[in-house]
Amino acid sequence: MIESRADRENLEKQTLSSYAAFSAESRGRKFSESKASRRADFQRDCDRIVNSRCFRRLEYKTQVFVIGTQDHYRTRLTHTMEMTQVARTLARALRVNEDLSAAISLAHDIGHSPFGHSGERALDKLMADHGGFDHNIQSLRWVEELEETYPEFNGLNLTWEVRSGLCKHLSREPGAQLDGFPIGPWQMVEGQIADVADDISYHAHDAEDGLDAGLITLDQLREIELWRMAEERVNELYPNTPPNRLRYSTVRMMFTLQVEDVLVRSEQLLNDWRPQSVHDVMNAPDRLVAFSPEFKKLLKPYRSFLFEKMYFHPEVASAGDDAVRLMTRLFEHYLEHPDDLGEKAKKRLESEGLHRTVCDYVAGCTDRYAFEECQKYHLT
Repeated sequence: MIESRADRENLEKQTLSSYAAFSAESRGRKFSESKASRRADFQRDCDRIVNSRCFRRLEYKTQVFVIGTQDHYRTRLTHTMEMTQVARTLARALRVNEDLSAAISLAHDIGHSPFGHSGERALDKLMADHGGFDHNIQSLRWVEELEETYPEFNGLNLTWEVRSGLCKHLSREPGAQLDGFPIGPWQMVEGQIADVADDISYHAHDAEDGLDAGLITLDQLREIELWRMAEERVNELYPNTPPNRLRYSTVRMMFTLQVEDVLVRSEQLLNDWRPQSVHDVMNAPDRLVAFSPEFKKLLKPYRSFLFEKMYFHPEVASAGDDAVRLMTRLFEHYLEHPDDLGEKAKKRLESEGLHRTVCDYVAGCTDRYAFEECQKYHLT
């Protein structure tokens, strides 16, 4: 028998925890639409995000290494897909809304500028006198306004719950609201899951990319207790793992160890607080999806290692600096020559102003397109 939307909504009521976000109880969309006959609202949101242009562009945006330097390095898209799978795992285990956690995860980076965090910092500096730039806010801006593919509205018209999940930084501000409803002091469980899934993913995969790039070595990683713990677990389970496969198995074990810790800790927190609704979760004394204090101690030196040996490595920094210089020149070129903006961007000049329109346009560029535009206008 084919499942209907009502069947799915009833199944959520029967199987999910009382503190989960239920599709049938969504605060809805900004623009009224008929319900889908087969898909629940949050599943529909996932589909809209995956089929959007802003999501597809993540394939050509930098995660750590500038696009084109190696085929196997993570991009914003591959990071997003890995993060989404972690979020689904956590949501299913904690018996909350898997589709909602997935939708927040899928959309969380679509506002990222080209060239990673270096690009984001550069855009924020360029926009210092015009409202600044933050990729989280920009992600919300894309799904609410900038995507132009639907005949009835701008954006993707996602549910309130997905959009509020993109406001993880804003939610920490006292009295923060979205459409008149509070989004804090803590996010709903599904939003907290997406947040911690982001950390879990880059903790594991950035080390693998660093090894592939030759920026770090296994001997260096083995000086870090968390890596040793993961490698020892692999050796216990698979004592004859060939050396050339051991590091990949260790990276996978890094995912496992983190997920296990978050689930155990979150179960403890949820049992202690015993929330009975989304409202209870958002007004808990602390976040309810988190690493344990013991695991946070393990993560601290590991994160410091990644920052020192990878993110601030001269090779990575140099490539990022070169790319950002080009992006800055491109930004300044569009300020001086707004007629060179895309047609959709030019239509927003009157309503958004020159600087914000240029910022939206440059932030939406892929690494590759930004390079091509610089070559086109002789900015290299």
